[in-house]
Amino acid sequence: MSHEIVSPEGLRIDGRRPNEMRKLKCEMGLVQDADGSAIVEQGYTRVLVTIYGPHECKLKSDRNTDKAIISCSYKKASFSTGTRLKQLQSDSRATEISVMIQSTFEAAVLLEKYPKAQIDINVQVLQGDGGERCVAINATTLALIDAGIPMRDYVCACAATIYQDQAILDINYLEESCRGPLFMLAVMPKTEKIVQLQLDNRLHNDHLDRVVRQTIQGCKDIQALLDRKVKENTVEAAAAYDIKPKV
Repeated sequence: MSHEIVSPEGLRIDGRRPNEMRKLKCEMGLVQDADGSAIVEQGYTRVLVTIYGPHECKLKSDRNTDKAIISCSYKKASFSTGTRLKQLQSDSRATEISVMIQSTFEAAVLLEKYPKAQIDINVQVLQGDGGERCVAINATTLALIDAGIPMRDYVCACAATIYQDQAILDINYLEESCRGPLFMLAVMPKTEKIVQLQLDNRLHNDHLDRVVRQTIQGCKDIQALLDRKVKENTVEAAAAYDIKPKV
């Protein structure tokens, strides 16, 4: 890496320890006309996801008689003027991430419960400071839960890099910009089943096991925070109807 991202005192650029996650905040059900919605903030990265469906397929040619299909749209707000080339690169990257999110949740959602239907996932990155793919996946999980769409488990994502032989967890934009190996995992925390894995730049095989273990633990920590929000929302919704929920 071309810049020092961990000080001699063991602190990162934003003051965190190498294995310390950014502060996570989340809200559910904020978009009234959507079937489900969620906003997740990790550090200064903020992502809104809305869910529409299950509903009838827009195109009959897309209809699957055995299960629902998932359609995903990923958009990232841009505040720079940029060139046409940069815009084309951005569009290509957005398409790539859309496909990644779609395939991730095709492995997690119980699509067989909704034959001939379609589920739309709309992702909007409101503010980016690194880890947008991971935050988008975490927000999608909450939005699907808010929509009442059953899944095999939560899907939680976390990214890490290696710096001076130590794993750096939940990296921000400045750490991403150092061009080290960027390792991203999306897992179902209960079983530790990996449903998505991406690696940007080379990662030495000697570091792989350590990075995988710490990234999975990061996903489990995120799942605990998301689950707490789901339970809080369940209690609040039940209280509105004077029901005692099982949480």
